[in-house]
Amino acid sequence: MYPPTTPDPLSHHHLTAQILNYQLTHGMHLKHIHLNQPQLSHNITTSNSSSYPVSTSIFPTPFPRALFHHAHTLQPIYNELYAHLSDNESWLYDAVIRPLLPVDSFSRILWEIHLRMKGKRGGGYGSDISMGLFRSDYMLHVFGNGNGDQEEVEVEVGISLKESENAGLRLKQVEFNTIACAGGCHANKVVDMHRYLTRTGVYDHSLSSANGEESREKSPITLSSLPTNENIKGLADSLATAHDIYGPVRSDLATKTGVLFVVQPDNFNVADEVPIEYALWDRDVPVPTYRVEWGDDVLGRTCLGGNRELLFYPHLQGEGSKPVEISVVYLRAGLEVHEYDAVGIECRVRLEQSRAIKCPSVLGHVLTFKKVQQAIMGLGVLERFLNSEEKVNVIRDTFVGMYPMDGDSEEGRYARGLATNHETAWRYILKPSLEGGGHNIYGEDIPGFLLRMGSEAEWGRYVLMERIRSPVVRNVLMSRMGVEESDVVSELGVFGLCIWKKGDILRNETVGWSLKTKFADVDEMSVVKGFGCFDTPLLV
Repeated sequence: MYPPTTPDPLSHHHLTAQILNYQLTHGMHLKHIHLNQPQLSHNITTSNSSSYPVSTSIFPTPFPRALFHHAHTLQPIYNELYAHLSDNESWLYDAVIRPLLPVDSFSRILWEIHLRMKGKRGGGYGSDISMGLFRSDYMLHVFGNGNGDQEEVEVEVGISLKESENAGLRLKQVEFNTIACAGGCHANKVVDMHRYLTRTGVYDHSLSSANGEESREKSPITLSSLPTNENIKGLADSLATAHDIYGPVRSDLATKTGVLFVVQPDNFNVADEVPIEYALWDRDVPVPTYRVEWGDDVLGRTCLGGNRELLFYPHLQGEGSKPVEISVVYLRAGLEVHEYDAVGIECRVRLEQSRAIKCPSVLGHVLTFKKVQQAIMGLGVLERFLNSEEKVNVIRDTFVGMYPMDGDSEEGRYARGLATNHETAWRYILKPSLEGGGHNIYGEDIPGFLLRMGSEAEWGRYVLMERIRSPVVRNVLMSRMGVEESDVVSELGVFGLCIWKKGDILRNETVGWSLKTKFADVDEMSVVKGFGCFDTPLLV
């Protein structure tokens, strides 16, 4: 029986105790920030913090081996596609931005920053090199659920431990992320944890306990069935590559170059960031790496040199202090609209004005909008930006139906009909162009949500996406809410590096992956917001 579960979750106490110990000793935690704490002596203000373990699966979750590897081969093609999209301002404006400008404030803000950079006031972009650390997310899809495959399938489908019985499953893209792609470090450590538990024989013991001590059934969990994960190294190597491309110091004021992480204040997910910084410092030739908070901290600790070098002061500016010339700006902030008050806008402008390589630039940021995902499904779009029929076909095979929600186009009117009809809305998800989970509207909630809006014009902020019908398996998940066994579904994310210069791709590769799993009756997947957990695929 797999997974080796029992009716009593407490029977896994020995296993969960080992997991908790591993999490505690390997930094697999999220910070619980307590603000406005009393001041200590000498007027030092602190923010007291505690932490709690990141949610994880108890057992690895079955996943088809062939599709796991296929997702990795797709990433360089998606990287290439999105690099070419970012270089085509006219397509971005016509297909994505113009429909959103009247109804979406975030689109307006980012596009106004772009226009400012192009004008005399902004002085032009400081760098002609662009960088993306992308993540493409997929779910397994049961072939024949009405997305143009066959007739609707109502029978629940699982994942077999026999490869030949999974032939009806396909990869379908959930979304493509271009800014602050998180989860890499947590995913790395969860995989290491599951592989450690496999080495120690804990899973063999659990299987014997579940099936009876006399059971001779061999556990399917072996080291060869659990792929290794080197996200931390892959992400650090990616930033180091861009750092090398930037080249030597240009400013007379600085003595060295370095990478700058721009992070959110009161960051609860610091354990998913700092391991990458440590890995950069720990290289044979260390890459100096620093972090600065979005907004006032950026403006107060950076300035532009005479040739628009981004100069960062690691310590408070004072007599004798030397700045570091920043080679790469890695944004783990600036992804939410509330961050773009007047200070936030000036923060982003300063970064874009500098000659540092941005990960991502403003135009690269715009590519994360769900409207882009919908627009590339248009007639002839893939053919315009990819140079072979084979690439077009494999990318198109990952699509499910996505529609605009405007009231002008024929597609938009059709989608509005689907979204407002209770008999059809259950098959869809309504998505805005926002990151981080918790923003989507699902199924039967869609008609009421739309009708409660003040104006139908606001519907144009969203796209309507067909639900991916995923196979369901059993597993035991451990979170702050406790240990629970139930049906689960998973989402595979693949990280990619792309560095390009005006259409010329300098570096393009797959650099990592993550697996997230949630209970089948939960809509959202975000782990840090409490919906899902990090997991390891049991390749079958």
